[in-house]
This record gives sequence, structure tokens and C-alpha cells, in this order.
Amino acid sequence: MSLKETIETEYKNALKAKDKSKISTYRLILSSIKDLDITNRSGPNKKETDDEDIKKLLKKMVKQRAESIEIYKKNNRTDLLEVEQNEHDILTSFLPKQLSEEETKKICEQIISKTGAASIKEMGKV
Repeated sequence: MSLKETIETEYKNALKAKDKSKISTYRLILSSIKDLDITNRSGPNKKETDDEDIKKLLKKMVKQRAESIEIYKKNNRTDLLEVEQNEHDILTSFLPKQLSEEETKKICEQIISKTGAASIKEMGKV
């Protein structure tokens, strides 16, 4: 099942549950995907929108929500903060889990020990 199909399924479930906040967020996502589809088909490459394109779009939307959340926190706008936080949570649910800084360091250290890299000159090995 593609990412777009998953989002459409979740949208239908939200409609059945009559969850207004989720419905509006899913509509926003689907309309953004539709815009991306139109852009991709009318561009010089004329390609189909795939899951990677949708993930990029979702990451962009998550970043926008995170910036809005910070602004609303600074201005003490709890009403808008809650709406943005709900949208942020829904958007991130469709993205793969990001590694924490500690997990990334651990993986890098394992790779460095396997390759035996000792200086910055050997970074290409890593």
C-alpha cells in the first residue's frame, strides 16, 4: 500500500469517526499531494508522484508546523498551539522514525571501529 493510499484510508476512518481535527488535517495533506501531482505532471519531466516525493512534502509540512509551534509558544497562544501540535503529530505519524542523536553516534562509532578509521583523512572509509 502506497503512502498516499494509507493517508486516504486514515482520512476515511476519520470521516467515519467524525473527528473534525483529523479530517481537516488529512484534507490539507491530500490537497498538498494533489498539488504536487499536478506540478509533477505538468513539469518538464512529467513523472508520477511517488512515496519519496510525498515524504519530502510531509517533512516540509512538519518543519512548517514546528516553526509555528515555536512562535505560538513565544506568544502564549495555547489555542493555536494545540491545533498545530495535533497537525504535527498526524504528519509525523506518516514519516519513518528518526534516529536520536545518541543512536546516530552509536552507529557511527560502530562503523568507525569496523573500518579502523583513526583520523579525519580516513573519513571516506566511514
